[in-house]
Amino acid sequence: MPSRTLPSRSTIMMRKLRVAAVSAAALLALTACGSGSPTEGGTTTAPAEGSEPAASGELTPIEVGVIPIVDVAPIYLGVEEGIFEKHGLDVTLTLAQGGAAIVPAVQSGQMDFGFSNVTSLIIGRDAGLPLKVVATGPQTTGDGEDDFAHVMVPADSDATSLADLEGKRIAVNTLNNINDSVISEGMKQEGGDPESIEYVEMAFPDMVAQLEAGNVDAIGAVEPFVTLAEAAGAQRVYGQYAEPVPDLSIAAYFTTDQKIEQDPELVDAFTAAMKESQQFATDNPDLAKAVLPSYTSLEQDVIDELTMPRFPQEHDIASLEKIAELSLDSGLIDAIPATEDLIVQ
Repeated sequence: MPSRTLPSRSTIMMRKLRVAAVSAAALLALTACGSGSPTEGGTTTAPAEGSEPAASGELTPIEVGVIPIVDVAPIYLGVEEGIFEKHGLDVTLTLAQGGAAIVPAVQSGQMDFGFSNVTSLIIGRDAGLPLKVVATGPQTTGDGEDDFAHVMVPADSDATSLADLEGKRIAVNTLNNINDSVISEGMKQEGGDPESIEYVEMAFPDMVAQLEAGNVDAIGAVEPFVTLAEAAGAQRVYGQYAEPVPDLSIAAYFTTDQKIEQDPELVDAFTAAMKESQQFATDNPDLAKAVLPSYTSLEQDVIDELTMPRFPQEHDIASLEKIAELSLDSGLIDAIPATEDLIVQ
């Protein structure tokens, strides 16, 4: 099984391009991670009663690539509540299994915006892809005991902390990306040896069964799989998003440098609508959960129990810079991209 041993420089360069393409699939997925094509059509929703359309009366159609995860609840809620229409945008939300479809679609102009975890965007920028963050996405709750991501162990495990997993096998959904980066940083902070961990690449939906079978010692799970694992008897030992990096921003919405240069008003409108949608989801957590069945297959009893991320309006720059430092330390990038190259401020 894959281990934590650092790859050679040539392997790193090949992996950069692959991982950059994977992008959003490297974070959370309700289906198996990896490549995939956008679904046919998309989702557009009429404005909520009382919302005001754009002053001109004409809406600009845009397409946004997303994946069926809890992180993107605000954009679905924003479309449903008429927030994007108020900003002059007619939004089609196109579901893809992962960023292997979203990134090239945004690069080619087929899609106007896409969703990705920040590590993949940093890796992509270092590899020369013209991708830039225009609006923030989910953020950790900051509570190591109640977050939407946790390292989980079987009920009969002796491990009660991350340090107890030194030398053990931990499943992550994608090797050399955000999850193993923050778990390794957490191990270092707890005085353990991160190089001793054997990371096993495994799709999120497979993790609970593989943990129960004893094929791994722990899993780096995210919601809804934290809730599902706990229902199966697994125990939380570490909040890999909440504990190693304060206020960790996990993912974001991005577009290309060309789109920003050629249509700044469109980008500004999208950014403003996303900020408002993130705030609306924050102010209305029950509605944020209520929108999940419209684009996922989650059952209501799971939705009721799961922990949602925080949905800030602004990206945490210190968090972004820390993730870039971790990516550099682990050999995923050759140099830390300038902040202005990563995010529109």
